[in-house]
Amino acid sequence: MTITIAGEPALAFLLASLRIGAWFAVVPPFSSRAVPMMAKVILSLALSFVVAGSLSGSEIPASEGALLVTALTQTAIGLAMGFVTMLLFTAVTAAGGLIDVFGGFSLAQGFDPLGMNSSTVFGKFHQMLAVVLLFVSGGHLLVIGGLLRTFEMLPIGDSPDIEGSYGVVARAFGVFFVTAVQIALPMIAVLFVADLGLALMTKVAPQLQAINVMFPAKIGLTLLLVGLSFPVLPEAIDRLTELALEAIGTIAGGGG
Repeated sequence: MTITIAGEPALAFLLASLRIGAWFAVVPPFSSRAVPMMAKVILSLALSFVVAGSLSGSEIPASEGALLVTALTQTAIGLAMGFVTMLLFTAVTAAGGLIDVFGGFSLAQGFDPLGMNSSTVFGKFHQMLAVVLLFVSGGHLLVIGGLLRTFEMLPIGDSPDIEGSYGVVARAFGVFFVTAVQIALPMIAVLFVADLGLALMTKVAPQLQAINVMFPAKIGLTLLLVGLSFPVLPEAIDRLTELALEAIGTIAGGGG
């Protein structure tokens, strides 16, 4: 029994899996060690089957050198799209890190073996909460669907607009900073006022020993404020999902 496989469609399928696999290697939570490497490979190959119909018009180079350049290009495209997506969704984690700094929880840092980095209490908590909200709202399906549509806007064999990608990355950095500050700023302001009030209390009435109640009060106040901020996070995740789709489309050359 002899099984024959058409060479050009098979190469197009493998090149598509490179773009998708590179995206999964960067974007959380798929980039975490909690997702096995074999699962990422299988998921990339499975999604390549989904876009197999749109790969028929792709130009596959015949020479080995050109094929290697195309493979590297597809990997770079996937990494660029994944980096921008990761940058946008990490804004919620950065907001949790800011809360840790001003709430006094930054001293309780620990090494995260799954993310291979140091994480703080609310930084890790906000990261997990953002992932849960993303999956519950179906935003992960929209983002993955946007990634698959890039094969229509930027077929295999075409080169992306590098100059336009610079502006996308710069805007993603701006959105990352603004979103993190917007989420954490109300809590930071309240915690700063609380610190200021306790500092004045130690000067006005030193016999009260306000330093003994400062840390428990700040912990309780931080927990209360974080609980009050929960209704804001779903709207932030929806907005970040829209911006991720827009950024992926812009890198692929499809505009906003």
